[in-house]
Amino acid sequence: MSSTASITGPAPTKPRDPLLAAVREGVRVLDLGRRLYIGMPQSPNHPAYWHTLPRRHGDRVREDGGSAANDMLVMGTHVGTHIDALAHVSHQGKLFGGADARTAGEGGVYPDHGVHTIAPMMCRGILLDVPAALGAEVCEPGYEITVADLEATERLQKTPVEPGDVVLVRSGWGRQFDAPGRDAFIGHDSGVPGVGESGARWLAGRRAHAVGADSIAFERLAPGAGHSSLPAHRVLLVEAGIYIIETLDLEEIAAEGIHEFTFVLSPLPLFGATGSPVRPLAVISEPVTGGGRG
Repeated sequence: MSSTASITGPAPTKPRDPLLAAVREGVRVLDLGRRLYIGMPQSPNHPAYWHTLPRRHGDRVREDGGSAANDMLVMGTHVGTHIDALAHVSHQGKLFGGADARTAGEGGVYPDHGVHTIAPMMCRGILLDVPAALGAEVCEPGYEITVADLEATERLQKTPVEPGDVVLVRSGWGRQFDAPGRDAFIGHDSGVPGVGESGARWLAGRRAHAVGADSIAFERLAPGAGHSSLPAHRVLLVEAGIYIIETLDLEEIAAEGIHEFTFVLSPLPLFGATGSPVRPLAVISEPVTGGGRG
């Protein structure tokens, strides 16, 4: 008696983990991070991104004909899409929890407030698309997003902010990231839209785990003032212990009208550092149709 081997393989087992089961049902991942490249717009307060190849293909060839290339990066930890650790900002010489800022950084690292202390995030994400709620394409330069704006946005979207959420505030300013030159996104002369102190206190009162925006400094920058005053950073990082994510790309997710999702982010475990480049992801359910996954 002859037998025929199966060419389809064994039937998939039923996952024991509900999360894995959900992934098999189908998900889509939206990248909320910016591409890193030489010359990209960034805060002038931080070392610029630089990438080079110290070894190129052909510089050294093995006997078997193989060759390899490798890279070297130089950059500040607050360049491109990144997260601010609690070590990043102090006020009146104090960090979050009342720690002495000088003592906390002895030895050139922040063991208790550094970015390595930020646990990987997988939680509910909320996009507050403020200009859409205001009937605009983008907030005006230097516009302060008010508490009334935030509340109107969550009400219209039917996405109330809950404790532990990561709240991403879209101003539309991210459209300036790829504008010619770097000045448009930096917005020193024009100002940059964002929340102010009252908006930051509203987010802290909602007990957000982290907040983010599509601009260079998260909060509103007044025309001509640059980074001379950052009250929202003080409220969030120093007073409330809430992490800040900056220079997000929120255009695709906003265009699709996605306001609630699973948010995934993990900083690099840079011991004692004040921040880290990140690649945030928005994961949404998208059931598999047809024949399923191949």
